[in-house]
Amino acid sequence: MPARFSRDKGPSQRQLRAGELIRHALVEIFQREDLRDPALADVSLTVTEVRLSPDLKQATVFVSPLGASIDKERHPEIFKALEHAAPHLRHLLGARIDMKFTPALKFRSDESFAEARRIDELLASPRVARDLKPE
Repeated sequence: MPARFSRDKGPSQRQLRAGELIRHALVEIFQREDLRDPALADVSLTVTEVRLSPDLKQATVFVSPLGASIDKERHPEIFKALEHAAPHLRHLLGARIDMKFTPALKFRSDESFAEARRIDELLASPRVARDLKPE
């Protein structure tokens, strides 16, 4: 089977382009729209990535709440509010993007920043730094 028909490849260019289009539109929505849910009031959200299904009808939105005032205990509350607001956000998204279908939205926490911080701390530890120094 030719490589271009392989099922284990990453997302297609179409999925990547549509994901970026949706990511930009969601960033604009989170900046400009007033979401009435108290769990989302005064919460700054970063949309780090949008992954689309091959048919572009399902979108997984990776979000990271920002700010020192957002502690880990509030994360489940924030994501529950995002899931509850998903139909409204989908409606707002449909008005901003030019796609045949507006995808259903699923929100997931983006742990990449926390993982990067953990790796930085690990590399900065004396045990690891000792091994990284040239002799």
